Amino acid sequence: MKTLRTFIPAFILLFVIAPLLLAQGNNRSEINIPNLPGYVTLKCDFHIHTVFSDGNVWPTVRVEEAWRDGLDAIALTDHIEYQPHSKDVPTNFNRPYELAKPLGDKLDIIVIKGSEVTRKMPPGHLNAIFLKDADKLKTDDWRDALKAAKEQGAFIFWNHPNWKAHQKDGIARWYDEHSYLLENGLLNGIEVLNGYTFSPNAQNWCLEYNLAFMGDSDVHDPIRMEYNYMGKQRRPITLVFAKEKTEAAIKEALFAGRTAVIFNDTLIGKKEYLLPIFNASIKYNKNDIVLKKKDSFSLQVTNQSDLTYILSAKNITEEINCTHNVTLLPSSTSIIEISTGKESQSGRYTLVYQISNFWTASGEHSEITLPIHIEVE
Repeated sequence: MKTLRTFIPAFILLFVIAPLLLAQGNNRSEINIPNLPGYVTLKCDFHIHTVFSDGNVWPTVRVEEAWRDGLDAIALTDHIEYQPHSKDVPTNFNRPYELAKPLGDKLDIIVIKGSEVTRKMPPGHLNAIFLKDADKLKTDDWRDALKAAKEQGAFIFWNHPNWKAHQKDGIARWYDEHSYLLENGLLNGIEVLNGYTFSPNAQNWCLEYNLAFMGDSDVHDPIRMEYNYMGKQRRPITLVFAKEKTEAAIKEALFAGRTAVIFNDTLIGKKEYLLPIFNASIKYNKNDIVLKKKDSFSLQVTNQSDLTYILSAKNITEEINCTHNVTLLPSSTSIIEISTGKESQSGRYTLVYQISNFWTASGEHSEITLPIHIEVE
């Protein structure tokens, strides 16, 4: 009887929860990030695994997850050399793409054929995407595998350079093998963010060698088992600033290095791409602020995007004071209080705010300016 009493509430609960789970599957969470002048901002994940290597989901599930997560494109990048499911799932490096592509077309998700060349460090693991035939990457020498990818026009990037399985101290290192890759056109980008792990060295190398910033989930289990969606957490994604939403345009943008990386509230990339995102997101209730001595003004700042911007004032003076720390929440309006002192002099001044969650280089952040005009009678 005790078992029956336990079973009945659970049985009823199943009927209550099941429709909610089905409804979740039919809803897409859009990510509102503004376009840059001349480009569309595409949300992408270029490092994803399925049961065809060491992942635990079928390829079509990855497309459904991407659609629900508001993505525009994904690359399926199963391991070439590591096939732990081969007794149950036949090794076929092209098959994940073949299975996922039709559903991608149906849901307007661009599915890109890729593979992960999985070798010891150095050089480590590298993804090759936009492949025509992944089977040709099955070679004894990693150099031959990457050359075969390049011959197919693939975009090649270095995965998780600070992965602790390769670097016990979690610090990425550049080896002669990576110089070889760079010199021979076999390295086009680096993951500065893989899953939850950020690499400052990778960020600096992308800047030094003009490589694309990459940030990906490297997901193996169902995506909602690896990231806390109930806590509003998002998977890491690569923002691609493409001329249009096509596979060819994504490829062109990646080779041109027009990318940035986003994970929750942090954006990582070149200043030339991050600042336009901020500027396109923000609207002020007044653009020309004129104050008198011992005067004040409440500047209303509306964030029209789904991103959070964390600002901290850099140059507060006796002439002008302002709100020191401001968080611009998504789809909301915040107030920056600006005031002048009794010693303020007439002239034009500039308030400087650092965007603390915009990382343009190791230890550096983007900055914005607010012009202020003081008129003393």
